[in-house]
Amino acid sequence: MQPVYILGIESSCDETAAAVVRSGEHTASNVVFSQLATHQPYGGVVPELASREHLRGIVPVVRRALEEADRTYQTIDAIAVTQGPGLAGALLVGVSYAKALAFALEKPLIAVNHLEGHIHAVLLEERQRGNRELRFPVLALVVSGGHTHLYLFHAEDSKTPAWRYQLVGRTRDDAAGEAYDKVAKLLGLGYPGGPIIDRLAPHGNPEAVRFTPAQIKGKDRSAPEDAGETFFDFSFSGIKTAVLRYVELNKLQPSIEARRQALQAKPQPMLEDYLQLCDRKTLDLIASFQRTVVDDLVSKTLRAAERFAPATLFVTGGVAANSELRRSFEERGARAGLPVSFPSRPLSTDNAAMIAAAAYPKFLMKDFAAAEFSAEPSLALR
Repeated sequence: MQPVYILGIESSCDETAAAVVRSGEHTASNVVFSQLATHQPYGGVVPELASREHLRGIVPVVRRALEEADRTYQTIDAIAVTQGPGLAGALLVGVSYAKALAFALEKPLIAVNHLEGHIHAVLLEERQRGNRELRFPVLALVVSGGHTHLYLFHAEDSKTPAWRYQLVGRTRDDAAGEAYDKVAKLLGLGYPGGPIIDRLAPHGNPEAVRFTPAQIKGKDRSAPEDAGETFFDFSFSGIKTAVLRYVELNKLQPSIEARRQALQAKPQPMLEDYLQLCDRKTLDLIASFQRTVVDDLVSKTLRAAERFAPATLFVTGGVAANSELRRSFEERGARAGLPVSFPSRPLSTDNAAMIAAAAYPKFLMKDFAAAEFSAEPSLALR
């Protein structure tokens, strides 16, 4: 079979990304335009600003991806784009551009679910290592700033590359990555919070502050009807509130404000700068917060694994780059006899290579998007 080159476009949140992937397993290019500097002063993503930055960046990002892949608009075979879930305005920029490009070039257009893209980030690199035999069923934890979902998926049949996804757990409120960002903002550490907390946590005592993991009572009314008692929900709003109460009870606000102002004066603070500005109590709080979140993610995922007996476990999404989460899953997965796979850190966060890779099975099945399709901010994965 001739090689298939797919141009992927991703704009679901605050990264404008484009990539060219050959036949679902070779990354010819992967370009990401980060909006970090735009959103950093606000301590989080501002949707309207994100949309404007996508408009500014999408054309040069796509051109650079084609150039690095030694491809032209005419020599790609299909265009793939994130349809959802994500920020409505941000998604519309990518979808509108991809639709116009596909129409002008008379190329097939493939709509991709962002969450399925994160799963394919793992598969893409597994294939690059020569591992093309995926053992089913697979349990996948997709954990990021906007999502905390558990999926069980199987091959539909042996004749097609299509998979069937079953949602078996998700967050009832904040995503895990969102909790990281909000706690970092609360402690005056800046944005994005996940990488900062991950770097500071080893310098504190994770047993110093006792946080109780969320206990979910009652079935989620929006859960699938066939979920029964096997739905494994998460909740991270409670620990965020617990951190706030700890700050208030221990009167940490003055030191937090001093830290915030000191870090604002440093354009690119180093780890040593953060350590100098964090006292022992703050470092212990950070380490205890991370330990609680990681334990909750790992424990509930492995409980789901006990229930569904998957052959393989995937952990993917931006929070999958967290070093303690990786270490905990590797250690506890090994004890359970369950192989655990992660994407590399560059492919853990939003990128377009995962979108192009996820589009390849759809290309083989000629599952192309209709001309009238549009962005779906709450798109479900099935």
